[in-house]
Amino acid sequence: MPELSIVIPAFNEEDRIVTTLEQTIAYLGEQPYSSEVLVVSDGSTDRTGDVVRSYSPPGSVDLKFLEYRPNRGKGYAVRYGMLRAQGAIVMFMDADYSVPIQELEKAWPLLESGFDIAIASRALSGSIIHQHQNLPREISAKIYTLIQTLYLGITYRDTQCGFKVFTRKATRDLFERQKLRSVIFDPEILWLAKNRGFRVAEFPITWTHIGDSRIQYDNIRKSLFVFQELFRIRCLHPEIS
Repeated sequence: MPELSIVIPAFNEEDRIVTTLEQTIAYLGEQPYSSEVLVVSDGSTDRTGDVVRSYSPPGSVDLKFLEYRPNRGKGYAVRYGMLRAQGAIVMFMDADYSVPIQELEKAWPLLESGFDIAIASRALSGSIIHQHQNLPREISAKIYTLIQTLYLGITYRDTQCGFKVFTRKATRDLFERQKLRSVIFDPEILWLAKNRGFRVAEFPITWTHIGDSRIQYDNIRKSLFVFQELFRIRCLHPEIS
């Protein structure tokens, strides 16, 4: 069993997945613990699969490629990978490499001190933001966070950063219960964690906005969808609500 599993959800990432793999696997290859990387293709229609399968990782890092069709959403892809990961510690990170893998080092002491989950937060003091999102998106994010706090009672200032680390116990317990397939799975997982008694810590990160995001909120319909998904969370778990 590897000590660490990293799940990378991917949708049409043929143009940048190799860079992410190179950076991540080079780092893991220098660590004293065993590790695996799982790339999960969320119904990609480009050459993501061919690119990953043809990549030969150096050293002892185990690289796995998982795929399914059709596209089902980031939340589904993350859950798919997290429940198939074998590590004692399981994390997921975005394919665009907006958070360098070295930031993982901030999570280890938190887990060793008894926390079950460590989540990266761009909103914490000490975070370094190399390139911000555009102003409308940052304003929308603040409005979303306020509504999320009021509705779910979770007080994290940044639930959407795609860099989260879990113990194996927390991984199995929470992702088996996850219902949402969309990008709003993060607050669902954190809300479940709160109600399941898991301890969550936040840590600051270095983060760079990647402009060519596969997830765009470029019209009112897509923005409303985010809030519709948010308000589904408690309804999907009547045993808790």
